[in-house]
Amino acid sequence: MTANGSEKREDVVDLRSDTVTRPTPAMRAAMAAADVGDDVYGEDPTVNRLQERAAEIFGREAALFVPTGCMGNLLAIMGWTRPTNEVICELKAHVNLYELASMCAIAGATPRPVPAAEGILSWELIEGAIREKIYYDSQTALVTLENTNNMRGGTVYPTAVVDDICEKAHAAGLRVHLDGARVFNAAVALGEAVARMTRGFDSIMFCLSKGLGAPVGSMLVGSAEFIAQARIGRKLLGGGMRQAGVIAAAGLIALEESPKRLHEDHENARRLAKGLGSLPGIAIDPKKVATNIVIFDAQGTGKSAAKISDEIGRHGVLCSATDEFDVRMVTHCDVDRAGIDAAIAAVAAVVGQRSSASARI
Repeated sequence: MTANGSEKREDVVDLRSDTVTRPTPAMRAAMAAADVGDDVYGEDPTVNRLQERAAEIFGREAALFVPTGCMGNLLAIMGWTRPTNEVICELKAHVNLYELASMCAIAGATPRPVPAAEGILSWELIEGAIREKIYYDSQTALVTLENTNNMRGGTVYPTAVVDDICEKAHAAGLRVHLDGARVFNAAVALGEAVARMTRGFDSIMFCLSKGLGAPVGSMLVGSAEFIAQARIGRKLLGGGMRQAGVIAAAGLIALEESPKRLHEDHENARRLAKGLGSLPGIAIDPKKVATNIVIFDAQGTGKSAAKISDEIGRHGVLCSATDEFDVRMVTHCDVDRAGIDAAIAAVAAVVGQRSSASARI
């Protein structure tokens, strides 16, 4: 059995992402017993409860249940921009790299990526990317921040930095959206409430299906007017769901219960980073692992990230290559401490050293 009580699959330690989690027994029971209706008509009571609760937790007027985080981000971009506008984001932001250029293809907007140390933008970096008010230039309309920043190793925005960006962006006439796919991980790392951390944003998306462990779904939160328009956009994109209470029920469990245990994933990530950092050819600073994402540099092994990931997989541990030499591992509720130690041992075997990492941690 895994840490969340679900059935383990063939003794494979799956660290590819926190999207691979299985619903807990409590989630499955809630799904089986869910009261449902037609959500396109606004008549699914379980979806309505989930939306109301999400809005309450974030201190907002309304929320919308959407199938995916990508759709939630796109709906926000559609809501705050018009064709030809630009969207400022960090260079390795999910909206820039992993959403099929949907902001271009569907919203008609263009990303304006800005590189930032550890993925944390500042107002100074953003200000330098704002277009001049000239009619023949694309005009900046939106700033998006990602917290935690996935491809920078799960780094966390200090709330003071977020407040500064939101205040100055609004003064400049810009909207600010949060890709908060893992914002509850950020909240646990900071020891702060998500409502406080996100109060300056015009809209927020967060995922139920990552660290919170629900099988599917994300939430978009904001003002009542914004969410009313997003509901129209959701239908336009084919995201109108019918008896969606079956999955919303799992989302409610995830929202209420899962943040309480995210610190365990963070502890496991630090244990993993310390173990990996002791191995030859592996470069990682465990002190920089703030949440549940571990990205290590395998260049010192003389192997590409793709090759070393494949070899680790043959030892029963799944992970992902994210760059030529960068390998990503993500801890979650379906991997316990024994799984972490198995992952360290698998990497040790691949780089040619028997692991005694557990004893050294």
